[in-house]
Amino acid sequence: MRLACRNPAGILAGLAVAVSPAYAQVSDVPFVPTPPKVVDVMLGIAKVGPSDYVIDLGSGDGRIVIAAAKKYGARGLGVDIDGALVDTARREAQRQGVSDKVTFANRNLFITDISDATVVTMYLFPRVIMQLRPRLLQELKPGTRIVSHEFALDEWQPDAKVTVPVPDKRYGAPYSEVYLWIVPANASGKWRWRAPGAAREDELTLEQTFQKLEGAGSVEGRAGRIAGGRVEGDEVRFEFRSLEQNGPVHQFSGRLTGDALRGSVVAKGQAAIQREWQAVRVARGTMNINAGAHVARNMARAEEQK
Repeated sequence: MRLACRNPAGILAGLAVAVSPAYAQVSDVPFVPTPPKVVDVMLGIAKVGPSDYVIDLGSGDGRIVIAAAKKYGARGLGVDIDGALVDTARREAQRQGVSDKVTFANRNLFITDISDATVVTMYLFPRVIMQLRPRLLQELKPGTRIVSHEFALDEWQPDAKVTVPVPDKRYGAPYSEVYLWIVPANASGKWRWRAPGAAREDELTLEQTFQKLEGAGSVEGRAGRIAGGRVEGDEVRFEFRSLEQNGPVHQFSGRLTGDALRGSVVAKGQAAIQREWQAVRVARGTMNINAGAHVARNMARAEEQK
């Protein structure tokens, strides 16, 4: 995969570079191959299977999508700005007998359509990853898995992380980090429902930052707040805690379909009671995916003052 920096030593220094609004991709960057053991972990953490379509952004010699096709039967697309590497990847796919499952394109990754992917893989410079982050959240379907070798997505916390020993690594510590994110559906907004036999509706307002949920409202006539809220694909779960001392705690879980949430709620106590739960969104909210914008601005100012 392509590591988008001009020299390996610049990787750590580049962490302080602000996100650029330009979507130009330079071609004079080195190709740093992803070690085979890291490739295996990347595909494993994403649970790649025959039904998957893997898009590798900055695919280099094509080893990620070729391995996905050969080992797991997946289809794939590799995108790279270097035409010579794209030709190499095509020849390797032919040699390994998977050219019917994978394709490679000599293309700018910033203008590549990623909406059909079920898995996106990348080994890219942090500045490039941060430019891509809004597209990953806005264009990929909920449940799509994103896997990054070495570099994270800043304050969008990973859903899983694995450290892989790489004793012969060309730079830095003798190990690599592999990160996994599962694209969350947007569950933010105002939700209402009526429990069986209840005299009044319950209401919650959910606020979502990436896959994390916060919020407040009332359940069974008691005001409270949400704790431990999380969205994984279209699966939503959170705990509602009454503001009353020793008040009841309700655990909600459900599947989001449009503006409907269907699942179950468990009232915790001496005898936990589980019942079906269906809520309707009466006002749609906006997922916060710019939590680190102030960080980028501060980094830009620091760069300008140098």
